[in-house]
Amino acid sequence: MDLLQAIQERRSTRAFLDKPVDIETLEKLISYASQAPSAINIQPWELVVVSGEERKRLSRVLVKRMREKNISCGPGSKKPLPEHFLERQRGLLKDMLPQLPQGTSFQDFINEGSCNFYGAPTAIIIVIDKVFSSARLTDTGIILGYLVLAAHAMGLATCPIGLITAFDEDIREQLNLSEEKEVVIGIAVGYRDPSSGVNKVRTERAPLDDLVKWRE
Repeated sequence: MDLLQAIQERRSTRAFLDKPVDIETLEKLISYASQAPSAINIQPWELVVVSGEERKRLSRVLVKRMREKNISCGPGSKKPLPEHFLERQRGLLKDMLPQLPQGTSFQDFINEGSCNFYGAPTAIIIVIDKVFSSARLTDTGIILGYLVLAAHAMGLATCPIGLITAFDEDIREQLNLSEEKEVVIGIAVGYRDPSSGVNKVRTERAPLDDLVKWRE
């Protein structure tokens, strides 16, 4: 697939088919993603691939912790958001709400879905060694971008999931990870369910005039 076509087409998937992704395909996907650049080639990321029953077991723990701690998905802002950011959020709600199962609130759908990786057969957890400063999170963002675009080109669907970072300790315990590892983000990976209305939602992107400042 042409790269620019993948960039235009790719969207987050929140309903997956009950169809496993074989290990050869996952290895190929991660091989493509690992071509991502990083500062002085440190490649600070580590990818933990969780599939099948192990993924379901992890999700049960995350859902339980989410309910116990009453943690909810949000923008991660340090103070109230300016209006133009809120308007983008409202656009998502307007498009997605009609597609949710009857009686399901947007917040419940997002919270439960995030902890359950939206039913994807595989979750990839990106972790980074705590020896690094927050500056190296830029590198993990780059490999995430490579991964979701490569997945789309390979016929796979993905959804980056940030809520799980609230359960860093639980994830380390369940996956037997070192205390020196920090959970950065998770990615649901699988095959898109074409019958799901929520997967038909395509949110708008802000115009360039809102994003770019030109200086000559």
